[in-house]
Amino acid sequence: MSNHIADMMFSKYIFIIGANPAVNHPVSMVHILRAKEAGAKIVVVDPHFSKTAAKADEYHRIRSGTDIALVYGMLHHIIKNDLHDKKFLQERIYGYEEIIKEAMKMTPEEASNITGIPADTIRHIAEDMAKAKPASLIWNQGLTQHTVGTSNTRIMPILQMFLGNMGKNGGGVNILRGHDNVQGSSDMAANPDVLPGYYALNEASWRHFAKHWYVEYEWLLSRFKDKKMMESSGYAHSTWKFGVLEPENAANNGDTMLRALVVIGTGMTSVSLLDLQKKAMDKLELVVFIDPYVNDLAIYSDRDNDLFLLPAASQMESSGSVAATNRSYQWRSKVMEPLFECKEDQEILFEFAKRFGFLEEYQRSLYEIAKKDGRSEFVWPEDATTELTQSIRSIGLQGMSPKRLKAHQENWHMFDKVTLEGKGPFKGEYYGLPWPCWSDKHPGTPVFYNDTIPVMRGGMGFRVNWGDTSPDGKSMFSARSLPGSKIAGHPPVSAANAESLGLRLSAEEKKAVEGSTYALGFGNNILAEKALEAGLCPYGNGRARAVVWNWYDKIPLHREPIHSVRGDLVDKYPNFPDKPNHFRANIKYRSRQIEKDWVKEFPINMLSGRLVSHMGTGTETRSAKYLAEVHSEMFVEIHPDKAFELGIKDGDMVWVYGTMDTRALIKAKLSYRVDINSVWIPQNFSGLDQGKNLLDKYPEGTAAYAIGESANMISSYGFDYNTACPETKCGLCRIEKA
Repeated sequence: MSNHIADMMFSKYIFIIGANPAVNHPVSMVHILRAKEAGAKIVVVDPHFSKTAAKADEYHRIRSGTDIALVYGMLHHIIKNDLHDKKFLQERIYGYEEIIKEAMKMTPEEASNITGIPADTIRHIAEDMAKAKPASLIWNQGLTQHTVGTSNTRIMPILQMFLGNMGKNGGGVNILRGHDNVQGSSDMAANPDVLPGYYALNEASWRHFAKHWYVEYEWLLSRFKDKKMMESSGYAHSTWKFGVLEPENAANNGDTMLRALVVIGTGMTSVSLLDLQKKAMDKLELVVFIDPYVNDLAIYSDRDNDLFLLPAASQMESSGSVAATNRSYQWRSKVMEPLFECKEDQEILFEFAKRFGFLEEYQRSLYEIAKKDGRSEFVWPEDATTELTQSIRSIGLQGMSPKRLKAHQENWHMFDKVTLEGKGPFKGEYYGLPWPCWSDKHPGTPVFYNDTIPVMRGGMGFRVNWGDTSPDGKSMFSARSLPGSKIAGHPPVSAANAESLGLRLSAEEKKAVEGSTYALGFGNNILAEKALEAGLCPYGNGRARAVVWNWYDKIPLHREPIHSVRGDLVDKYPNFPDKPNHFRANIKYRSRQIEKDWVKEFPINMLSGRLVSHMGTGTETRSAKYLAEVHSEMFVEIHPDKAFELGIKDGDMVWVYGTMDTRALIKAKLSYRVDINSVWIPQNFSGLDQGKNLLDKYPEGTAAYAIGESANMISSYGFDYNTACPETKCGLCRIEKA
């Protein structure tokens, strides 16, 4: 998120779209309600009348998958009535003119036709939000889990930039992560298309990490089939199954099919197309699950050999840094030693490395860090934290030493709960040192893109990551300068441009940084520290890109979902063309959309979400007796009028049929929280397989107290065009009384 949760206290208007913090992020909801008490207006846009909507000043129901059309309809009114921040756009944004052109095509009336929100309501939301200074915008998986998920997450910052709300306390775009370390797993390269710190999969990045890992680049290269594979995106969480089931994908994977699956700490049934995951799992030669609880996917298997469950330690039995949704890192102390046969993650991985024959290389950097500190043995996780913070310079983790993180954790009371600012010995620092934290003297950055304060107070412009000029020859540098800086927009700091940026380096310092950049340094932090001294942000001061020239949709465009309940719109607003080798799988988009008239066979829009008593797949929470009692069975919310039409009464068991020839046996719950053309199901259950009880599949003593059909057994085919995130937030279904 660009700001932080408590920062919403400074908001005058909080626009929540595709998120339900009252259920998914209760701590965040407390801050939202405090902001409301302080005068902020809360507006919720959601296809489902959520618990957050119940607490809002306004609720507006939208058809799922049409968020881009809504924003363009809002922008149409904002631009037409001169409510946008022209100075902000001119000085800090590249390509905003193309957004204006697209917005002027999307009248509020056309946006209404697409979204289902009345045109005058769209005008009302736009005007209210534009006049509220500042306004905060919140989203979560309700925006990301679509074929246009990435476009959704682009159009929202664009809206905030048009309103001048970026880089301001109480403004920004605030994405609420679903768990305490989702941000951290992203920072550490859980994504298969980057290295830790979002470094690109190219030779320069691999050589950078080779230095920090104290191994030869050539040794790393030897671990791959060839250089092409070393620099290619891997399978995604959502696409691995196609690497097992569809032989055509072998060409994307070094001419081989996937043969084994190792899952460590991730809920597999939270991903769409569970039936295909089951088929793929049973076709593999080896399957390994590493988890404190029995991973839900394991019990769906019909195999009777070569499936292993390794007990991992829980968060209470381990320690180290975790990243919060606002980019703050917090030290977690170990509460107790691992019970029984459970092992901490690093112990399991060290054992694997030992058996694979590269334990010495795997641990070499840790021993080097220990040696510099006069020790013969490394200390976990402190030395691992030092390694990652010193190597991940792209997002500025250099200032997050274990010592600083521990000091913050042990002195919570010395930080302001609203501003995060420290007091006493922590004066000038922000709690958790939210990245970028460029050096051991930098305070952290609680609000992204605030160029009205000096860099040493957390100031920064937009990152210069796409070159000095755009393809049409325009400068990608901001027209503004940070306070204390003698120059305005500038490129990322490097050894090559240091002197031209006014950085003074001695002969010895020049030699130490030769050939490096702020992001590719090793053994010193000279370039970042010299930039800070000169008042410059190490990663540059640029213009944000409204136009992404290297993507298929250069600006966000409304595209109908693959399985759209509005079949009359799929030709006017077609989905993307099919995409080969998308995270190593050939993925269908438009061909799937026009394969048949889906809405004739599956006339109901299917929505999904979470329950407040359960987290993720519910693996842990449904194994807790009292949480299981709060929500003990799977259900489907159906509008009473639709239920009457289908001959269904409240409490009846129904079959919900998905578009992938699967079905789920679920109890009907009549509710006005959905419209007449939609149903809503929670994603927190598993343990039933299309009506079949799987309790006998659990190892003795491990079965959950509550089981139910998985929502992803009946989810529709669809993946984000850039990230392959599964489209679980809009699909189609058919319902029949069981």
